[in-house]
Order: sequence, then structure tokens, then C-alpha cells
Amino acid sequence: MNVHTRWEDKNSDESRMAWARKFFDTMTPFANGGVYANFISEGEERVSSAFGKNYERLAKLKKKYDPDNFFRMNQNIVPA
Repeated sequence: MNVHTRWEDKNSDESRMAWARKFFDTMTPFANGGVYANFISEGEERVSSAFGKNYERLAKLKKKYDPDNFFRMNQNIVPA
């Protein structure tokens, strides 16, 4: 789940951000707890969360096809 809001009036910043945070908090119980890989900017833990049960399998494939981790400038899957 991602909450994307837009507004034009800078004077509305506080109220609009408060609304977005409240909406996110209200909807959290209905989310599955996963993360969208393209929205991650930090931490291997978040990356493994994005790929869930597939992360271990992907890490093994990465070891086979990219053992030196050349393709790492993204939400990196570390070779197993």
C-alpha cells in the first residue's frame, strides 16, 4: 500500500500531511506488510521483505549468474 498525495497550496502542507499519515495509519491493518521494491532506498532487510519467500531463491540465482554482484546499483539482492 502506498499513499500518494498532491496539493498546490503550501499553506495546506500540515493539514494534508496529517491527513495522509492518518489515512496510512488507518489502512495499515488491511495491508499485507510487504514493500514495493521500487520504493525502497535503504537496508537489505527491506529488500528481502520486498521479495518475501522468493528472496533466498533469487540470492542463489544471483550467485550463479552474478557472483561478483556487478548488478548492485538497485535494491540489491546479495549473492548467496
